Amino acid sequence: MFTYGKTATNAIAVMSYLAATAPRRVGSAVIGKERDLSPVFTAKLLSRLASAGYLNSQPGPGGGYALTKDPARIRLIEIVALFEQIDEGSRCPFGASWCGHGEPCPLHDTIIDLGTRNRRFLEETRLSVFQQAPVASKPKPRKLAKKRPRP
Repeated sequence: MFTYGKTATNAIAVMSYLAATAPRRVGSAVIGKERDLSPVFTAKLLSRLASAGYLNSQPGPGGGYALTKDPARIRLIEIVALFEQIDEGSRCPFGASWCGHGEPCPLHDTIIDLGTRNRRFLEETRLSVFQQAPVASKPKPRKLAKKRPRP
């Protein structure tokens, strides 16, 4: 269970693809196709990441997007922070007014532990982990051989 949403997840997917293909430039259509994202949504993510200084782009033939930093210097929490509020308040299942006002709820310690572990994961994990991952596209369905009638 991760405590970040779909937009941040997709931003990590985009950045992971660029880390795995670094230092090569890649067009938004290719990234979107490889990560199964719509072209419009991919372009919005790339634009936001470029505005934040994580990507540069070059238009035209041979152009595309590339990371501005070494993937080992980009932590996942930095990407998530562009799209999500990372310092959330209480996630108490009894409601925000429960925790901090008397006895903690029965799940308090577990929720705090999960939040701490998730944050540590995001802070410690760098894009360089994706440089070892294959960049292969989605598996293509295998064509079945046509059966020949027996003589």
